[in-house]
Amino acid sequence: MRGAGFWQLGQSITRRLAQTDKKTIARRYFASEADLKKTVLYDFHVANGGKMVPFAGWGMPIQYKDSIMDSTLNCRENGSLFDVSHMCGLSLKGKDCIPFLETLVVADVAGLAPGTGCLTIFTNEKGGAIDDSVITKVTNEHIYLVVNAGCRDKDLAHIEEHMKAFTSKGGDVSWHIHDERSLLALQGPLAAPVLQYLTKEDLSNLYFSDFRVLDINGAQCYLTRTGYTGEDGFEISVPSENALDLAKAILNKSEGKIRLTGLGARDSLRLEAGLCLYGNDMEQHITPVEAGLTWAIGKRRRAEGGFLGAEVILKQIAEGPSIRRVGFFSTGPPARSHSEIQNDKGENIGEITSGGFSPCLKKNIAMGYVKSGLHKAGTKVKIVVRGKSYDGSVTKMPFVPTKYYKPT
Repeated sequence: MRGAGFWQLGQSITRRLAQTDKKTIARRYFASEADLKKTVLYDFHVANGGKMVPFAGWGMPIQYKDSIMDSTLNCRENGSLFDVSHMCGLSLKGKDCIPFLETLVVADVAGLAPGTGCLTIFTNEKGGAIDDSVITKVTNEHIYLVVNAGCRDKDLAHIEEHMKAFTSKGGDVSWHIHDERSLLALQGPLAAPVLQYLTKEDLSNLYFSDFRVLDINGAQCYLTRTGYTGEDGFEISVPSENALDLAKAILNKSEGKIRLTGLGARDSLRLEAGLCLYGNDMEQHITPVEAGLTWAIGKRRRAEGGFLGAEVILKQIAEGPSIRRVGFFSTGPPARSHSEIQNDKGENIGEITSGGFSPCLKKNIAMGYVKSGLHKAGTKVKIVVRGKSYDGSVTKMPFVPTKYYKPT
């Protein structure tokens, strides 16, 4: 891949991501083309050159007319608009919605101020991750959250099972799944100035992880200052009948600088930002501590527990986990998911979970799990790709500095 032109690099990444996606579908998300669900922007994607692929039971754009390399760079330099309507938004309501949710996730939900949110993890009885989610305390009796598309059925069944048990004991909690809404992710340095044209709310007062219900382009939207790229940006939950007009308005106001962007660049962007992809970097046998997400476990929750798998997780916090998620730079071809990690003696010490060529850094990056003690930045390793071992080294993440909008 080294020495290839931008177009060749983009095509190579496209082929790699398309192949990875097909394997993922075969393993977890298979659906025939006729069965694929479509977002309300599907025809808009096709009309704008979107290359549609199956993902988590949906037909989604992996890229548009520009290469994945160019799309990634444009997001960092200008901005990107992603259709992420395949993800599942839902609301929990009732006077007991917070204590109920705290039985299922590791976050200190009660400690959040109204109108703020955080990343959290749904855990199982063994402390493993069922899914990660961005949750928001709208009020003390209303929680809004978004779960991953590929985990939707599993997550909803899990929540419903525990909700039935909770309400049978007198708990006051109900839910609404927002299938009537679409979800757009606007990311990059132009996200805020462009979105500001479409709302009267002063977005300079809305910081990273803050949430508002407000009018955007004439529609009542749920706006969260968050994203999956490492850039400043927003996720906009909009009534589906208004989604197309909003997408067009954003693109028009940016005068072509913000571009429609697909799943291919989204994967490159989140990898550069050191963010986990559920199903690759986190699964049901991986705990938040092993995944390097101990910071997402609220201080009060560490003291009190009270969530599924708390005994396992709190023990790992106290004693340290046996494996840890870390970042890597490597030589040779980019490492792929399941590439073996070895020490200088050729002994197995871990496995890559995500990897690729970084469009921004122009080098191979990856993340994966190694045995504790071998996780320090600078540790030399060998990474096996297609039967051959190549030099690599452990490095800190994110690979590309994040630009979240926070109070100074």
